[in-house]
Amino acid sequence: MPVSILQTRNLEKTYDDNGVPVHAVRGVDLEVFREDFLVIAGPSGSGKTTLLNLLGALDRPSAGSVLFEGIDFSSKTKSELASLRLHRMGFIFQAYNLIPVLTALENIEFTMMLRGIGQSERHERADALMNELGIGELAHKRPNEMSGGQQQRVAIARAIITDPAVVLADEPTANIDTATGGALLDLMEQMNREKHITFIFSSHDPQVINRGRRLLYLRDGRIEHTKG
Repeated sequence: MPVSILQTRNLEKTYDDNGVPVHAVRGVDLEVFREDFLVIAGPSGSGKTTLLNLLGALDRPSAGSVLFEGIDFSSKTKSELASLRLHRMGFIFQAYNLIPVLTALENIEFTMMLRGIGQSERHERADALMNELGIGELAHKRPNEMSGGQQQRVAIARAIITDPAVVLADEPTANIDTATGGALLDLMEQMNREKHITFIFSSHDPQVINRGRRLLYLRDGRIEHTKG
C-alpha cells in the first residue's frame, strides 16, 4: 500500500490585492505518496505555484493544513521549517535561482555547506553527481557561461545532492527547448526510479503533464479533476 509523504486538508490561501481578496487556493485536499511523480497542472493563474509553495513550506496557508511525514507545518517555527526544507526537501525553480558569483560545482555544494558537510566530502559528492548527470565539464563555469538547459541540470543536481525525500519543481521546462526539456524529464524519472525521490511538478507544459504518473488539474484554485 502506498505510503503518504505529504497531505493537505481543506487548504486555503488568500492574498490581499489592494483591499481585494484573491483566493489563490481553495479547499484543496491532496495526498502525495512516496516515490510519486505528480504533476499539478492548470492554466496560468490557477494556483499551481501557490500550491507548490505551500507544499514546500515556502508560504503559510490562510486556512487548512499541510502535513509532511505526519508533521503539521503550523506546529513549526520559521527556523524549524527552514531546517526541514534544508534536510528533507529539494527545490527546482523556473528561473534556476543559481548564485551568479559561484561556479556550477560551488552552487551544487552550497546546500551541503549549509548542512555543515566538510569541504572534501562536499567536493567528492558534487563531482561524482555532476559526472553521473553528464555535466562534469561545467564544474568551473558560472551561470552566465551556461545555456538554460545546462543551468537547469545544475539546479537539478543541487536539488538532489542531499538525497531529499521530495523535490518540488516549478515549471522546470519553461525556459528551455523541447528536446532539452525531454532530456531533463528523463533525468528526473531516473532519479525518481533509482534514488526513490518523490517529485512534484507545477506545469502547464504538455510534455511534463504527459510524463506525470499522477495528475492534479487546478482551475481557479480548486481541484477540477485528478488522474492516476
